[in-house]
Amino acid sequence: MLNLRTDWDADGRLYLAGALLIIPFSAFLTGARDFTVLFEPSARRFLQSFGAIGDVVAMIVLDNLRSRIFLARFAEGQWRIDQLEGFSELSILDMFALATDDDDWFAENVRERGVFVVTSQNSLMPPTQSLLRFGESPELLKQSPERFDATGLEITQHEAVSIDGVRIPYFQIARQNFAYDGSNAALLSGYGGFQISSLPYYSAATGKLWLEQGGVFVIANIRGGGEFGPDWHKAGMREGKKLSHDDFAAVAKDLIARGVTRPERLACVGGSNGGLLVGNMLTRYPELFGAIECAVPLLDMKRYAKLTAGSSWISEYGDPDNPADWAFMREMSPYQAAEAGRPYPPILLTTSARDDRVHPGHARKMAAKLLALGNRVYFYEPPEGGHVGATDNAQVAFNTALGFAFLRKTIAPELVA
Repeated sequence: MLNLRTDWDADGRLYLAGALLIIPFSAFLTGARDFTVLFEPSARRFLQSFGAIGDVVAMIVLDNLRSRIFLARFAEGQWRIDQLEGFSELSILDMFALATDDDDWFAENVRERGVFVVTSQNSLMPPTQSLLRFGESPELLKQSPERFDATGLEITQHEAVSIDGVRIPYFQIARQNFAYDGSNAALLSGYGGFQISSLPYYSAATGKLWLEQGGVFVIANIRGGGEFGPDWHKAGMREGKKLSHDDFAAVAKDLIARGVTRPERLACVGGSNGGLLVGNMLTRYPELFGAIECAVPLLDMKRYAKLTAGSSWISEYGDPDNPADWAFMREMSPYQAAEAGRPYPPILLTTSARDDRVHPGHARKMAAKLLALGNRVYFYEPPEGGHVGATDNAQVAFNTALGFAFLRKTIAPELVA
């Protein structure tokens, strides 16, 4: 199997980047190039992952962010491809072989019968595991317990229009039939980097402390992520990183225009590369937000490459020591952009003294500068915890409670856990 990263012209036939091709290995070695195309991408449809399980090729496809599984098997001289039914399209799906440590069992059950496990979850449904045999309906094996009451909640998908006209999808998780009068407390999240997709995952804390209390949670699918494949990622790299931040602001504007919320009731949250994202909301779009939660962030893009693992991200952001790169990077560096005389929303900056990925100096310097400019700043830095800022569940719980306490203090005083 070949999964193409670039377009490929083979014997006069053009195969698109992102396609999945298959050919017998013996034929390929003798020079044959008559591939069978198991998957071909389109602008909003791409192959998220694939793998051979026995004699079945399993493909997980994101089709306009709807997760689907396709199974391909060679029979009677041709490839048969079927879509796996029985799972919500708004769920995050994954699959793997049930076992490989027993060769006899594997041969009988997996290779011959195409047996494997599918995992599924979304923002309202806790993770499940199901057993699947090729050609049969899934059999539920196990489901994690529900950690919050999802009654009356729903996931909907919407689109905003970014500054350059590109349509930016986002997921909205909220109560059904809530009032579109701008009164709702809303929390907007995003990432937009390193080809990582932001999908509607199950979060017990968000469900219990936000959704169950009446808050709205939003997941933005901005450029730089992996939602639509490599091109979507490339569009949000380097000079495109500023566009990915514009995408996020476009989603905020759309939430306000649709009457979901209003600026003083809207907060945004992000960590690491997402911390750079929300840091740019603070300095470039402060009028859109009533509060900003910024965790383990990159903020000083002038010096980021000199700190800890920073130099390994130059391909994503650019090289600040290169004048041509700094010309576009300076426009998305929150530390340099913060200035006197401009009102900023309150911000919670969190880091870890032991963060060996993003140096805590980013958050420290930003907090000091904003305080010197007379802004409302909350800062928390535990002495350990690495890039996640926690070493055990107690610390995770504290950090989670801290974030939601900040939101209740700023945009949602009526939401009490």
